[in-house]
Amino acid sequence: MTNPVLLIVEDNLDILRILEHDLRARYGTRFEVRGADSGAQARALLDDCRTRDEAVTLLLVERRMTAPSGAEFLAQTSQLFPHAVRLLFTATQPEPGLVQVTDLARVNYGLVHPTGPFEEVLYPVIEQLITDWQGPDRVPILGIRVVGHRWAPASHEVRDFLSRNEIAYEWLDLDSDPRAAQAVASVAGGRPRLPLVLFPDGSDLEAPSAIDLAAKIGLQTRASQPSYELIIVGGGPAGLAAGVYGASEGLRTLLIDAVAAGGQAGMSSHIDNYLGFPEGIRGADLAQRAVAQAERFGAEIVTPQTVTRIRVQGTQRIVALADGTERRCRALLLALGVDWRKLDVPGSAPLTGAGVYYAGTLAEMRSCMSEDIYIVGGANSAGQAAVHFAHYARTVTLLVRGPALSATMSQYLEDQITATPNIHVRPNTQVTAVHGTTRLAAITLADARTGIVETVPAHALFIFIGAAPRTDWLDGVVQRDAEGYILTGRDLLQNGMRPPGWSLPRDPYLLETSVPGIFAAGDVRHRAVKRVAAAVGAGSMAVQFIHQYLGAL
Repeated sequence: MTNPVLLIVEDNLDILRILEHDLRARYGTRFEVRGADSGAQARALLDDCRTRDEAVTLLLVERRMTAPSGAEFLAQTSQLFPHAVRLLFTATQPEPGLVQVTDLARVNYGLVHPTGPFEEVLYPVIEQLITDWQGPDRVPILGIRVVGHRWAPASHEVRDFLSRNEIAYEWLDLDSDPRAAQAVASVAGGRPRLPLVLFPDGSDLEAPSAIDLAAKIGLQTRASQPSYELIIVGGGPAGLAAGVYGASEGLRTLLIDAVAAGGQAGMSSHIDNYLGFPEGIRGADLAQRAVAQAERFGAEIVTPQTVTRIRVQGTQRIVALADGTERRCRALLLALGVDWRKLDVPGSAPLTGAGVYYAGTLAEMRSCMSEDIYIVGGANSAGQAAVHFAHYARTVTLLVRGPALSATMSQYLEDQITATPNIHVRPNTQVTAVHGTTRLAAITLADARTGIVETVPAHALFIFIGAAPRTDWLDGVVQRDAEGYILTGRDLLQNGMRPPGWSLPRDPYLLETSVPGIFAAGDVRHRAVKRVAAAVGAGSMAVQFIHQYLGAL
């Protein structure tokens, strides 16, 4: 297999030649550097890469090109290589509508056209973007193919797992792609259990579990040590921030996540209001950077692995894992996040994964090409999904229970939705039933204002109706509120009294639970501010309290 491609699209030939020369000198042993002086030439190069089954790592594109512009070129080619990192040169002054343009083009990084030395301004950015694409300490496995039926929940689970872990793959649908039947026939016996995952080395996995698939693609699925100073349960922004600060400050740190690092933020198609990223950033890219940073400081990240039980033994906090093993630590941080609430209407449960989805990864976005889809929810997550699905679907209908978006959604997202012609908003509307046998066929909608009830055809239904903690397994371990959120700090004090069983001559720290040495941060904590920045702040702050706790032992 040839090296992945770095493609430069620049209509200034002098700059193009400089970039080609410098990038070949820097990356020529690992990447194939190619240049194009127009969008048409670049498109031909990408088509050729697709034909040859070559991976594309980076697209470095000048926005000021014409017919098409750089942003239009990126938008037009976004489906050819969806995992490629996109860098767009912008003008030297702020441009009207730049956020909407970069959002449509799925730009990872916007950079004012460098006027100084490329070595100082541009090449460090390219190095970071390449690092993001490669992931921590490994090169993505290219040439993976997944074969199955689009509407089979098991196929959806495999594709979702690969997408959330940023693993590139090609989807072959047995219902529509003749190559899928050929791939199945190539496996010994010709009757494999589906979904079938084919790897470039000739091996395959039939109906793999998440653990088996993770081990095959190179994820760490088991902790290397029996004990740690700090164990973090949950790999969302709070958990990742704690991993970075804990490991960087000398704590032997283990982070455990049940699916993929990033949590709900990692599934966000674009985060536009996170400090320091004026063009926004994909949730998966933000998570990948945090993973690389935590591992660089020595933190271990184990996924997919589930913690099933916690017990206390003296100064040791012990976590039991789903694989039957246990790991010990002196301090434990619960950064469990929350899960999407389920749509509790007739017909929804049997069709989950077969047209009814919770959250929306790139796997579903590509499947919804030129289809009519519906999104339930009126907060930022639903709005972000609507804007990005609009690039693929024929129409996106946003079903909002309230009278308007303004009460629950950030203004910048509402403005983007209003400006996107194929997004339709239906206020005062709820889904009351879901219809279909082996796949979603239709949904029933009720308008609370007019009383009209109608059943409409639907290819896909995405649910973003709020979140809830999944903490029932912590019953009897730490105190929780009536909804299941974990109580910490002053919320544990009743009439000035410390929680029952509290053994220390001090009050619980701000982020400490009812058990000394067990802390909580992020969305799972009672009255937490549900923003990525707030979760990152809480995760980093928890490490300071953990140091204080450990110092007093």
